[in-house]
Parts: sequence; structure tokens; C-alpha cells
Amino acid sequence: MPVYNHNSLIRYRWNRKMQIMKSSYSRNVVATVSVACELNLRDINNRTRNSEYTPSRFHGVVMRMRDPRCTALIFRTGKIICTGARNEVEASLGARKFARILQKLGYPVKFTDYRLQNIVATVDLRFPIRLENLNQVHGQFSSYEPELFPGLIYRMVKPRMVLLIFVNGKIVFTGGKAKKDILECLNLIYPILLSFRKN
Repeated sequence: MPVYNHNSLIRYRWNRKMQIMKSSYSRNVVATVSVACELNLRDINNRTRNSEYTPSRFHGVVMRMRDPRCTALIFRTGKIICTGARNEVEASLGARKFARILQKLGYPVKFTDYRLQNIVATVDLRFPIRLENLNQVHGQFSSYEPELFPGLIYRMVKPRMVLLIFVNGKIVFTGGKAKKDILECLNLIYPILLSFRKN
């Protein structure tokens, strides 16, 4: 890092933080929806492509879609879990398309109770972190057992999320309900991690 005066150092850190925030991206979005009717899973499996139903292994139909690329777990009660979407828009579109497929099969579908359950995102801070020291100082929020798992598990209180922080500066955010939760969490954790940066 070049030599900076105080104001330019603050500006440099702020610009660096904004670059990191822009580079964060969702890996997986999980959403649930109810179609408000009972479903015949064997019938759905027989009449659709890209679906599988093995009741001895799993009590739901697994249906896959290419655009947007996501998977639905469809249950007899009418509940659908849509997983694998890259962002909130794809999760909503995927859930609606799965409901539409069921509607075309003749089920009286109503798209109700749509909810984002979990967003998993990754960020690369591009600097190494002293996890042992971070765990000593923030022990009430973190656990670090390198013999069992290479990352430090950090439990944020608000927003309520779990972070997996690795020594190379990569972070996995889990438990977010919206992209703003992840950005808020990153805003809070970034200065802490910067103070535990390896030289």
C-alpha cells in the first residue's frame, strides 16, 4: 500500500470497502411458497419432465428447471421449496414457474405465502485474517476449532446471521433474508476484520 496522509487513507479504505461490497454475490437463495391445494405427487412426476419421485428415499417430488436454474421440492401439502437460484428475482421467478407448471396440470393453484428463507453469499476481502486473535477477542460471538473446521464461525446478533470466516479473507454469509442484510452485516464486520488483518 502506498504512503497516504490521513484523509487519503480513509478515502482509500472506503473505496476498497465499496469494491468488496460490489464483488459480493449470492450463491444460493432458498424460498418457500404454498400453492394452497393438495397435490398428487405420483401424478405430477408421471406428467412432467425433469422431475423425480422416490417416496422410499424422499417424500416429495424433486423438479429441476433450466431457466432460471433452480430446483423445487414439491410436497403433497402444496408447499414448494425453491432452491439453487442465484438471486431474489430468480427465486421468485422460479417459484412462480413451478406453480404455473402445477396449474397447467389441472391443480387449483393459488400462489400464497411466498417467503425468502435464506440467502447464502460469498465475499473475498483479499487480505489474510488472524483467526486465532479474532476468536480470543470476540469469543462470545465466535468459535474456532481448526482441527475440526478450517473457518471461524461468527454469529452476528443484528442482523441475525452466521458468517464462516477463513484465514485467506474469504467469508460465507448464511441466514440472510435479503441482500441488504448481507450488506449491513459486511458493513459491521469489515472494520473488525481489518483490525485483525495479517501483515
